[in-house]
Amino acid sequence: MSFAIVFPGQGSQAVGMMSDLAAEHSLVKDLFVEASDVLGVDLWRMTQEGPLDSLSQTENTQPALLTAGVAAWRVWQSLGGEKPSMMAGHSLGEYTALVSAGALSFADGVALVRDRGKYMQEAVPAGKGGMAAIIGLEDDQVRSVCEELSAAGDVVQAVNFNAPGQVVIAGSASGIEKAAVAMKDAGAKRALPLPVSIPAHSSLMSPASERLSDRLSSVDVDIVASSIPVLHNCNVQVAENAEDIKANLVAQLDSPVRWVESIQNMHAQGIDTYIESGPGRVLGGMIKRIVKGVNVACIEKPDAFAALISE
Repeated sequence: MSFAIVFPGQGSQAVGMMSDLAAEHSLVKDLFVEASDVLGVDLWRMTQEGPLDSLSQTENTQPALLTAGVAAWRVWQSLGGEKPSMMAGHSLGEYTALVSAGALSFADGVALVRDRGKYMQEAVPAGKGGMAAIIGLEDDQVRSVCEELSAAGDVVQAVNFNAPGQVVIAGSASGIEKAAVAMKDAGAKRALPLPVSIPAHSSLMSPASERLSDRLSSVDVDIVASSIPVLHNCNVQVAENAEDIKANLVAQLDSPVRWVESIQNMHAQGIDTYIESGPGRVLGGMIKRIVKGVNVACIEKPDAFAALISE
């Protein structure tokens, strides 16, 4: 089979995640201990005991999910799993993909996403920004409503193109509130406010993008070309060198996540199986809506590895 491994973004975290896999593979907990040493917090305890409010703070969520995704990938490798043709990640998951592909060290990746989370939270004061999932409209309809509201003075933008008929918008809190009404008026089946105060991937993240650029320019972040092609969110391309990877990570923070195009791109290259590495099955559901007839799986539980690696 020609397959890709994909990594989830924020929203897939849950208290107790990875516990079953850690019970059978010590490297999972060992990796969380390594991350804890980098961060100065007990990341394993937080993921296992919570509280969920602490785990869901973006500066904790991002390193926790990166560690979980890399841990599942390393279990895959330890069991003799084949090398995928490509990797990709949704938003934060792009960092997990880069670490797994060898472009970024694990320690650098954990520290970097922790700081990325801080930059995002500090770019827009809590309560001043938001996001909402719009279900049942075409992409152009969502863009049109956003443009009308933005022209009237509110910042509202389409930022995550997750699947046909599923687009996430982000912007100012007042803009998101108005957009929820306007989207329903335009025919949306649902307009669901998301439990976040960060307008991720919108232009309001420009201050965070600038800080991330400075952070990536620091001498303690070493990025190299990856051994496995990683498809980037912002331009649906594989970066050819370290500088392009850095530029893409900076652009990603205040640019839309082009997930539909990413999956279509991989499918066009003959990839027919997509394995989600880490907690949850969010990406698998999206992928099945983007391209019909493909195989999806999630490697979070021990039995999933046995089924996939024996095929």
